[in-house]
Amino acid sequence: MADYQTIRTVGAGARTAQIDEGLRAHMNKVYGTMSVGMLLTALVAWGVGTNEQLVATIFMSPLKWVVMFAPLIMVFAFSAMINKMSAAAAQLFFYAFAAAMGLSIAWIFAAYTGFSIAQVFLVTAIAFAGLSLWGYTTKKDISGWGSFLIMGVIGLVVASIVNIFLASPAIMFAISALGVLIFAGLTAYDTQNIKNTYLAHAAHGDSEWLGKAAIMGALQLYLDFINMFMFLLQLFGNRE
Repeated sequence: MADYQTIRTVGAGARTAQIDEGLRAHMNKVYGTMSVGMLLTALVAWGVGTNEQLVATIFMSPLKWVVMFAPLIMVFAFSAMINKMSAAAAQLFFYAFAAAMGLSIAWIFAAYTGFSIAQVFLVTAIAFAGLSLWGYTTKKDISGWGSFLIMGVIGLVVASIVNIFLASPAIMFAISALGVLIFAGLTAYDTQNIKNTYLAHAAHGDSEWLGKAAIMGALQLYLDFINMFMFLLQLFGNRE
C-alpha cells in the first residue's frame, strides 16, 4: 500500500510539474507575441507619425475614418474567424492588426512631444507589468470582475461617441480617468483568465488550440496595454 501511495504521489507530482512547465511556456508565448505586436505598432506609428506629409494625407482627409476604424473591424473579424484559422494564420493576422493599430494611432507623434510619449509608455509598461503579475499570482478569484469591466468598456465607447459631438474637455477627462481604471482591472482579469483557460484545457494536449489560445490571450493583453497607454497619454501627455 505504501509503495502504491508513493508511486501515485510521485506520478501526481510529475503531472503537476509538467502542467506548471507548460503554463510557463504558454504565458511566455502570450507575452512574446504581444511584445512583437507592440513593437510593430510602435514602429508603424513612429514611421507614419513623424512624416508630416503622411499625417496630413491620412488624418486631414476622410481616409482617417477608415484608418481609425480598421483595427476595430479587424478585432471583430478575428474573433469570428479564429476557430476556422490555423495558429500560424492567427498569428499573422494578429501582426497585421498590430500594424493597422500603429497606423491608426500615428497621429499622437504629431500631437504630443516625443518625450511625453516615451514617459507615458514607460509608466504604462510598469503599471501593466505589476497588474499582470498580480493577476497571474493572486489566489483571489477575480472572474466576477468580467461583467462589470465589460459594461465599463461599453460605457466608455458610448461616452466617447457622444463626446465627438459635444467636444467637452470635462467629459474627455472623466472618460480618460475611468478608462485607465477599467483597463487596469482588465489587465489583471485577462491575465488570470488566460492562466485559468490554459489550466482547464492543458490535459487535452491540443497544441493547435493552445497555440490559438495564446494568440487570443496576446490580443487581449495588447488591447489592455494600448488602451491604458492612450488614456494615460490623454491625461498626462504634453502637447506639441
